[in-house]
Amino acid sequence: MQTKYIDLIQQTFDFPQEEFKVKNGELTFHDIDLSGLIKEYGTPLRFSYLPKISSNINLAKSWFKSAIEKIGYEGQYNYCYCTKSSHFSHVLNEALKNDIHLETSSAFDINIVEKLVDAGKIRKDQYIICNGFKRAQYVENIARIINKGFRNTMPIIDNYEEVSLLDQQIEGAYKIGIRIASEEEPKFPFYTSRLGIGYKNIVNFYKESLANNPKVELKMLHFFINTGIKDNAYYWNELSKCLKVFCELKKVCPTLDSLNIGGGFPIKNSLSFEYEYEYMIEEILLQIKDVCTENNVSVPNIFTEFGSFTVGESGGIIYEVLYQKKQNDREKWNMINSSFITTLPDSWAINKRFVMLPINRWESRYERVLLGGLTCDSDDYYNSEQHMNAIYLPVFKKDDPLYIGFFNTGAYQDSIGGFGGIQHCLIPQPKYLVIDENHNVKVFSEQQKSEEMLSILGY
Repeated sequence: MQTKYIDLIQQTFDFPQEEFKVKNGELTFHDIDLSGLIKEYGTPLRFSYLPKISSNINLAKSWFKSAIEKIGYEGQYNYCYCTKSSHFSHVLNEALKNDIHLETSSAFDINIVEKLVDAGKIRKDQYIICNGFKRAQYVENIARIINKGFRNTMPIIDNYEEVSLLDQQIEGAYKIGIRIASEEEPKFPFYTSRLGIGYKNIVNFYKESLANNPKVELKMLHFFINTGIKDNAYYWNELSKCLKVFCELKKVCPTLDSLNIGGGFPIKNSLSFEYEYEYMIEEILLQIKDVCTENNVSVPNIFTEFGSFTVGESGGIIYEVLYQKKQNDREKWNMINSSFITTLPDSWAINKRFVMLPINRWESRYERVLLGGLTCDSDDYYNSEQHMNAIYLPVFKKDDPLYIGFFNTGAYQDSIGGFGGIQHCLIPQPKYLVIDENHNVKVFSEQQKSEEMLSILGY
């Protein structure tokens, strides 16, 4: 009878996989010796494997290149990284190695752009797509870099007042885009996104407020929906409405030459994850081409803003199972040496699933467990894995430590969790490692100390 944990995984999934392999009963991630990291740096431990960022960027570029050539699409493709996914300097430096552009969300993003300019990481001809609701500081910062000659910095108009605010501070002509306020999925408690301008109002807005403004050159229509790029009726219906507006707008606005289809490519969240990236890209481009041909307008250049897809699969976090609590006849709680609320906030806030695997003891028998964090909050648990929402791990033994890893955690978790700040129940942020293509390890930050938190709190 096969009762080892490795038997369970091999029977359930196609395993080993490209990034996950088991050697001598221990898990490796992109051939990184995770047990070696634990021995040297301890746990809890967060890490970023930088080469995965470049790998995913170049994968997407190759998919779009192939689709453009295959269907004879005449527009160009531009890859943007959406900085809100992770603002860390090592992430931006790695991403910018690959001739990409950036998408920003708020005022301080522009200060990061200026730091990257000073470091020689950004050229004046690169696109800086400025999304988000814009008020004084954001407008001022956008105007400042445009006035310095970064003429491909493109504010995306989110509301009717933004053009007049930008006009007051930008010297000379500048480029803009307009964000479409897409309709939300039926499950949402509201019908239309709070972001952007409604489908029915965009053409009139252009005619009344932009067409006769000598400073403004409308270049882009921006389309984004919260659910991401999915092969379902909702996505294709919203894209169809977007293309109808694009063609109507293009007929009265000759300068319009770009369509931003936003972000939303999913990333791997389980060992059984499947997504047909190449099919989706080809189908999107085909639909754009067909609609434009029907309306006798030229196809747009394509922009994407990939955040999670860029950086998500580069990250991981490792915990030790400290103790097992048996609360009744059936429930066994494996308690980790950190908190899910502070280190993986999406796991409790939006029930997001991550790839979860043990680091060691793959040759041990397995058992069904629940995973609990250290805080005194009832929501500090994780129960979103495969096997009908059950979690299976090697049997807990007091004298044989068990370590578990959560993978593809590189997007949003640090910023939402408040990296370096006050944490729920004052559970400290873990040590953070940065790993390069040669598996060289750099300690980006040590585990938070009590003095740091107390200082913030005014003690």
